[in-house]
Order: sequence, then structure tokens, then C-alpha cells
Amino acid sequence: MSHRVAILSSHFSHVMASEKEAAHAATPSDSPTIFDKIISKEIPSTVVYEDDKVLAFRDIKPQGPIHILLIPKVRDGLTGLSKAEERHIDILGRLLYTAKLVAKQEGLEEGFRIVINDGPQGCQSVYHIHVHLIGGRQMNWPPG
Repeated sequence: MSHRVAILSSHFSHVMASEKEAAHAATPSDSPTIFDKIISKEIPSTVVYEDDKVLAFRDIKPQGPIHILLIPKVRDGLTGLSKAEERHIDILGRLLYTAKLVAKQEGLEEGFRIVINDGPQGCQSVYHIHVHLIGGRQMNWPPG
């Protein structure tokens, strides 16, 4: 187990059998999330892109050969897409545009998938909005 995975695993005091269980156990709060700790470098990550607004890093449980998470550096109440307000338009657009830049950087010319999980039924387990960029393999439809 890599050092990064060990640190992240120890961060979670409860072990979930599935992402669905993790999503149903997660609750929105104003407390720092694991992503806040990645932004502040308290928890290491493999960063593939960073600017003043967005951080993109490799997912530790990839669902494809390439699986990158893109997060805003400031949460500003945007815990999930269903909580978006008009003031979030710029950062939402920035996340999607950055996903396009990272996809190109990662060589995903043949295509990729963007996923935003929202709420327990959407399998959201971290209440800090994030975009999954998944590629490097043929995707199927419906997604799940």
C-alpha cells in the first residue's frame, strides 16, 4: 500500500464496504473535508493540474485507466451541485473547462466521461463539489 493510500485510509475511521454505503453515511457539514486537507497539503495527492481556483489530482480508487478529481479550492457553500447558486456559475464553468484542459493533457483525444455525484442517491461521499474525469477505456451506457 502506498504512503498516500495509507494516510487516506487512516483518515477514514470507518471502513465502508462500498461507495454506496459511504455515500449514505456521509453528511454535509462546514467542517473541513478530505479535499480541504488535500488543498492545504495536509494529505498528499498526485496533482496533475493546479491554478488559483482549481486543483486536479488522481483518484486513489480509479474507475478507469485515468481517473482525476477536479475540485474548487474554495468551497463557498458549494457542497454539491444541488446546492449551486447563481454566484457559483463561474466556478462551475471553470471546473468543466479545466476538465477539458486536463483531458487533453492526459491524452484523452478519443473521449472521456465527466461525472458529478450529488447526494446520497447520487453516491456523493464527500460534500465538497468535485468533478470526476474518467477515461482511457471504452465507457458503457447506461452508466449505472
